[in-house]
Amino acid sequence: MKVRWIELPRLLLPLCSLVFGGFLTATPIPEYQDPQHTPPDNTRQNKDQTNPDAGQQKMNPADRALTQKIRKAIHQDTSLSTYAHNIKIITQDGKVILRGPVRSEDEKSSIEAKAEAVAGQGNVTNQLEVALAK
Repeated sequence: MKVRWIELPRLLLPLCSLVFGGFLTATPIPEYQDPQHTPPDNTRQNKDQTNPDAGQQKMNPADRALTQKIRKAIHQDTSLSTYAHNIKIITQDGKVILRGPVRSEDEKSSIEAKAEAVAGQGNVTNQLEVALAK
């Protein structure tokens, strides 16, 4: 079987592209995280929560919209920690419950103020806990 030299690059190009792509997908991406900063994890706190939990969030449009507005207000504040951005917001019949760890009392009060600005005074129950850095 004779292979013409002109056809050889045309055959090798797709093969080499596949091999190169395989190397790229197998290469781990380095994590650029401060080794002294532990990643946010509130798994232990989620296990022993009283009702209602985030899975029991009402799915009516008004409660979903309220939760979405509060979440958006929290995420727009870049001064808050990752912990604060990942709190649980549970809305049932216009009443909001805030749960999860935050890094400081300032974050706790800031999040509560944002939730009250959206949901209204007296409609927010703040169950946030201050979890200091380890």
